[in-house]
Amino acid sequence: MRTGISLSLADGDRDRLNTIVADRNTPQKHVWRAWIVLLTADGQGTNTIMATTGVSKTCVWRWQERFMTEGVDGLLREKTRPPGKPPVAADRTAEVVRLTLAPPPHEATHWTLRAMAKAVGLAASTIQGIWKVHGLAPHRWRQFKLSKDPAFTEKLHKVVDLYVAPPSQWCSRSMRKARFRRWIVPSRACR
Repeated sequence: MRTGISLSLADGDRDRLNTIVADRNTPQKHVWRAWIVLLTADGQGTNTIMATTGVSKTCVWRWQERFMTEGVDGLLREKTRPPGKPPVAADRTAEVVRLTLAPPPHEATHWTLRAMAKAVGLAASTIQGIWKVHGLAPHRWRQFKLSKDPAFTEKLHKVVDLYVAPPSQWCSRSMRKARFRRWIVPSRACR
């Protein structure tokens, strides 16, 4: 049980708190804070204050303590809170961007989120945020990779030549099929 709570209100403080409670334009959070202090000054217990205002025990204690240290003005202002997580340093962000634009060191075509997070030592959600801010999407990059086959160029020319100038026998076959099936249209190469 908490002890040592004794509030003595000066006439000016009591009038000011009653004005806060009576004013219809006062924010609701200020009203119940004023109610907590007024009920405490009237000698009500914590359980009665909790039932009247509808707040928790720790909340009642918090506002009683704030009033004892800072007065009525302490009830009307919010304490600032520090941010949850500090932002990532600029040099680490630059390192992530630099690595993303370079090929990965392992056997892969692009950086994955988890691989980058492991390489840099940051959380995957942090990497995702950095990529989003910089407009990077390494999983969407399309890269054409040439084969290491020594006869690749010869094979490539043969395939490309087939599409550029197809043999005439292909055209006659597609035309014969088109006569029997009206829905088959001959290819453009045969026209």
